[in-house]
Amino acid sequence: MDGLEKLKLDVANETLGKEMNTAINADNYESVLDEKKIEVAEELGLKDKIETVGWGNMTTKEVGKIGGRMGGHIGGQMVKKLVEMAESQMAPVDEATLEDAKKHLEGKQ
Repeated sequence: MDGLEKLKLDVANETLGKEMNTAINADNYESVLDEKKIEVAEELGLKDKIETVGWGNMTTKEVGKIGGRMGGHIGGQMVKKLVEMAESQMAPVDEATLEDAKKHLEGKQ
C-alpha cells in the first residue's frame, strides 16, 4: 500500500469510520462510501429517485449535492493531514536565520 492510499484510509477512518462506527480498510472502503452516499441521498430526499432511475440518470446538480456533502469534510481533513505531513518534513529554522532572511529581502544586508 502506497503512502497516499494509507492516508486516504486513515482520513476515511477518522471521518466516516467514526461517524459510521466501522473500521475502514482497503477491502470495504468502496462499500462504506456507497453506504454513506445512500445515507446522504436520503437526507437530501434523493434516495427514491436514485432507486427509480439509477445513479447514471441523476443530474449533475443532484449528484454534486451528495458529493459536496460527503467530500467537504473528507477533503478538508485530507488537506489538513497533507499540510501537517509537509510541515513535519520541513527543516526547522531558528529565529536568527529568519531575521537574516528578512533583512536580506528588505535589502538591509
